[in-house]
Parts: sequence; C-alpha cells; structure tokens
Amino acid sequence: MVTIDQAIDKKIGEVRTETVDLSYGEITNLYANKELVIQPDYQRLFRWTGEQRSRIIESILLELPIPQIFVIENEDGVLELIDGLQRISSVMQFIDATILNLEPLRLFGCDLVPELNGKTFADLPLQLRLRLKRSSVRTVVIKRQSSSMLRYEMFKRLNTGGSILAPQEIRNCTARMLGEKGVRFYEFLQRCAAYPPFQTCLEPLSQSDRDQKGDEELVLRFFAVKNALAEFGGSVRDWLDDYMEAVLLGKTNFDFDSEYTSFTRLFDFLGRVMGPGAFVRYRGNQPVGALAPAYFEAVAIGTLRGFPNVESADPAKFQRCISDAVQSDTFRSFTGPGANSREKLENRISTIHRAIAPPHL
Repeated sequence: MVTIDQAIDKKIGEVRTETVDLSYGEITNLYANKELVIQPDYQRLFRWTGEQRSRIIESILLELPIPQIFVIENEDGVLELIDGLQRISSVMQFIDATILNLEPLRLFGCDLVPELNGKTFADLPLQLRLRLKRSSVRTVVIKRQSSSMLRYEMFKRLNTGGSILAPQEIRNCTARMLGEKGVRFYEFLQRCAAYPPFQTCLEPLSQSDRDQKGDEELVLRFFAVKNALAEFGGSVRDWLDDYMEAVLLGKTNFDFDSEYTSFTRLFDFLGRVMGPGAFVRYRGNQPVGALAPAYFEAVAIGTLRGFPNVESADPAKFQRCISDAVQSDTFRSFTGPGANSREKLENRISTIHRAIAPPHL
C-alpha cells in the first residue's frame, strides 16, 4: 500500500520547474524575438484599465513587490506565458508599444508619484527608463518534461477563484495543457462554434459574451446536455468543467465524427427554420431580447429529440410551435429563479419536445 508521503513524492517527480529572475527588458526582447509567446486564446490583451496599467509601472519604479509569473517551456524551448499576462503586457506596452501594435502607454492615475502622470516611456529620464528595464520579476518555468496532467492542473488552479478569465477561456486553455488530445477537443469546439448555421442562430448573443468565448461555451453546453444531463447538479460551471474534463481524460466516450454529424444536422435545420429567433423569448410572433441559455438548451435538445420527424415539418408551423411553447405558462414555470435544477432543465426540454411532436406538427 502506497503511503501519503510516497504518493506526494511521486507527484512531485512528475513536474519539473525552475525559478529565474527575468528583467522586463529581457522579457520584452524575448517576446520581440518570438522566444516568448502569448497565446491569444489564453487571455485577451488588456482587460486592465489604463489606470491599472499605469499603476503597475509606478509600482515597479518604486520597487514594490510584484507577484511572480508562470511560463511553460514548449517542445522547441519557446516559453509560453500562462499567468501574469496583464502585468507583462502592460510593461511591454509602456517600454515598446510597437511590438504589440498598440499606441504608447501614457501614464495616468498614479497616486503615489503623481509626477508620473502624463508621461510616456520616452518622457522618463534615462535613469528611470533603465531602472524599469532592469527590474526583474520572479518567473516560474514549467519544464517541457513535466507531466501533461500536472501542467493541466496547474493552469486550472492558477486561473480559478477571482480570475479575470471567463470560464470557457479557462477550459480552453487547460485543454491545451494536456497536449494533443486536449488540443483536438478544443479545436472541435471551435469548429462547431464557427459553423455558419450555428452562428446564424447565435446572432442575438451579445458581443461581451462572444469576447469571453460564449459561443464555444454554448457548444460545450449542448454536448453536456445531450450526453451528461444526469450529472447536472445545479452549478452549470462545475457541470461543464466536469463534463469537459471527463472527455479530455477519456472517462467518457466522445465520438467526434458522430457528434459533429449530430450537431451540424440539428443546426442546419434550426438555422434554416428558426434563424436568429431560435433561442430567444417571444412576444406574440416576434422574437425579442438577447439569447437565453435556458432557451438554448431546451430548444436545441428538445428539437434533437424530435429528429428525424421534425426535419420535414412546415417551417412556419414549427416556428409557431416553438414560439407558443416558450410563451406558455408551463415552460415559464421551469425558467427564472431556481431554474438551475436537473428536474427543471429536463422539464424545459420535454416541454419543447412535446410541443413539436405529432399532432402539433
């Protein structure tokens, strides 16, 4: 029997790291020379405000403590930044905005040294420019020999709880940590999300949701409802996390070809018949408002359960059945406060399924 200390020692041996102090000048040069990469799928540049960016510059110049950053060493030795983007990209923009194709950062909101406000890097005295470039940040390098599973867990734990990353962004990034099988599922979600009829149905999705990979999360949500409804326990985020992890780690079977066929067949139909009105509320015969996730899962899975019978339905009649169903007291009783229960989710789906079943169509 393996003891606790033996189990821990084994895990420690599966991850290899080294800690180095890199100056901000070195980091900027590494990025300019493509020896440090920032994957756009990890985090969009600059969710920080201009004031937050300015204050990190002020903190470095004042030699205040700055949290460490984490990078992963890829197979070719190139470093990939996985935690600390906001700090690093802020400093890079200030030192040399051209490498990020951005305008120079002009400081404002500095309250400890207000004399910095209004200044760009070029405006600073040489002494301060050199101090900034030579200041270092503790950098934890996760070596390429490390276990992919531990790399996956490390990224997930770094980016949960108070993170500025959206849940789907974290899922996408952690998938990459697992290597080829993770990348395959991540690219599958992207492929489904980009499918034109699906995008037609998602026209009411807000731009802010799109910016946080909301369309890819809806793809994952579709497959989770389709394949793992019984595991839903009330927290959508935890449920989607658990389902995606089960697929990535091979704990549940996922046939990419048949799942893609099922997905495209459904959205070929919904895109043609319902279009942008597929997953929204209705007032009379008119679709209104933004895309509602509760309506998405109900209409998508309820319709899928009606296949193949509904595929030959009269489009106008199908539209009417859906609009009447989502306006019904029955359907509404399964939405709103307390809607995130497995029973209400199943009842929403069943309400749609019954509405499009014979003799209604």
